[in-house]
Amino acid sequence: MAINIEIKARARDWASQVKAGLALADSTERVSQSDTFFNCANGRLKLRRQRGRNAYLVFYRRAAAKGPKVSNYTLVPAPDAQKTGRVLARCLGIAKKVEKRRLICHVGRTRIHFDEVKGLGRFIELEVVLRSGESPAAGRRAAVSLMRKLGIRKADLLSGAYADMRCMYPVT
Repeated sequence: MAINIEIKARARDWASQVKAGLALADSTERVSQSDTFFNCANGRLKLRRQRGRNAYLVFYRRAAAKGPKVSNYTLVPAPDAQKTGRVLARCLGIAKKVEKRRLICHVGRTRIHFDEVKGLGRFIELEVVLRSGESPAAGRRAAVSLMRKLGIRKADLLSGAYADMRCMYPVT
């Protein structure tokens, strides 16, 4: 499994925070994503579909805590997303669906996500990818440094996934 240090925060000042992210970015990309979360007792499992890109399964485990936290994850290509989604829905059942537009700013080894999530609002995520043998503490320091540069305060931090938040649209 790969390891990230992650945070999720409500965007307090979207325009200035996006501007700061763009100024830090080595490169950027824009994507539209649809995540289907399946019932999973020992972590989270989602099928991510992206307009114009290949789909993939994401299995991850992370604490539901505010602030920088360890996230262990595995990505698996899903070349037939429709069939994969149907099989997983039959086997596990669908828990939630989340749709978002995402601006990704690549800053060294970190991905900054500026997310506009359907039914929820605007958010910022940081994913600091740990190098082999690197301590989570080093990743946490990198995340805290970027939080300062982006104007993310402790009060903005969130503990769960978008799928945990209220105002989700119905599963169809």
